[in-house]
Amino acid sequence: MLETNEMLVIAMLGSFIALLFTGFPVAWILAGLAVIFSVIGIVTYEYLNWDTYFMTSWRVYGLFVQRIYAQMTNWILVALPMFVFMGLMLERSGIAEKLMVNFVRLFGRFRGGLGVAVILIGILFAASTGIVGASVVLLAMLSMPVMLQQNYSKSFASGIVASSGTLGILIPPSIMLIIMADQLSLSVGSLFMGALIPGLLLGCLYIIYVIASAYLNPKACELPTDLPPVTWGLIKETLLAVIPPLGLILAVLGSIFMGIVSPTEAAGVGALGATLLAILNKRFSFPMLADVCRRTTITTAFVFGIFLGATAFAVVLRNLGGDEFISDSLQSIPLSSAGIVIVILLITFIAGFFLDWLEISLILLPLVGPVVVALGFDLVWFVVLFALALQTSFLTPPVGFSLFYLKGVAPPSVTTLDIYKGVIPFILLQLLAVALVFYFPNIVLWLPQAMYAN
Repeated sequence: MLETNEMLVIAMLGSFIALLFTGFPVAWILAGLAVIFSVIGIVTYEYLNWDTYFMTSWRVYGLFVQRIYAQMTNWILVALPMFVFMGLMLERSGIAEKLMVNFVRLFGRFRGGLGVAVILIGILFAASTGIVGASVVLLAMLSMPVMLQQNYSKSFASGIVASSGTLGILIPPSIMLIIMADQLSLSVGSLFMGALIPGLLLGCLYIIYVIASAYLNPKACELPTDLPPVTWGLIKETLLAVIPPLGLILAVLGSIFMGIVSPTEAAGVGALGATLLAILNKRFSFPMLADVCRRTTITTAFVFGIFLGATAFAVVLRNLGGDEFISDSLQSIPLSSAGIVIVILLITFIAGFFLDWLEISLILLPLVGPVVVALGFDLVWFVVLFALALQTSFLTPPVGFSLFYLKGVAPPSVTTLDIYKGVIPFILLQLLAVALVFYFPNIVLWLPQAMYAN
């Protein structure tokens, strides 16, 4: 029979899931449930003498203040607004437009070449922005009209754009990885190094699928007939268009990987570099800077609002014994250690249908992380695996944010059904990447081990 504290843990988690469907802001749901269940926990322990335990008296609210203060003074999280600023500034710098024009002229003459060009730009933008919404919207606005004009099927084009835009959540510098590192007290640099090869692997799987689909189903993407011939001048222009974002990527990631600067300092380098690129591209203006700062503030406030609510929620859940309950429940599953990890990944995948990656990272990951360590697995490997599984949440309805971003800017002829049909193969490719990383851990661990060995 369940004890009172276990019933309260189940009720708290169940209430959170149920209230999500009301459409009420997640930050307020988390904070409100923390207050309500803290009162219930104190009352059942101090006044009703039920078989439960909770932090002594009302001092739990002092713990709220301490934890929230610790979050707001965490120097690692200073990187968040600067990486957001970098991504938004790059979005306005005109770099993507130059890349798209030159990549289309160079790769568009090959079957599936437009799709490959979009994925390559998606990889470059993933490694220089890390903001899924900005990447999807930008790629959709630049590439969807071109692909539809070249008779790409609407579902095929939609799948390419939506999936390419999601690479930014995995390929470093990734905001999601920074938050995950903070939640489990891991090195941001180690996570960045661990996620780099899996992120590029996923991009390569996308490219292979697009090329194979183009040749197996030629009607899905016809060859354009109005492109100029390939010349050394075109190749030179394309290389010149690639150098600025590639230089920014090397400045940010290279400085982290070589141990020259911390991730927080590298975020400052990235923000400055993106601003300089906008100036060099003659797109910079003070109204544009003000708009980028405003959007950065709004995005950062949204993230930290959920952070604070999740912090209060976690304090109460842990004081009710939530950590022990989750750990005991998972370890009591009659499966091997690998089987338990698969169950965690399956829960993550299913949760992604209904929850945003931020809520899952802040609520679920801190609960299952200690279990994975107790089972003897490398935590960096598991977090990257968790991030790969979580990336599917951007493409799975009904809460797939990439689908919403794409639908908002796609041509009117592209229906929601077209988008849903288009992303299915790419979700399967994401799950294939999860399986590859699961069975071959060195895909994640080789680069961190090689870097630290030197």
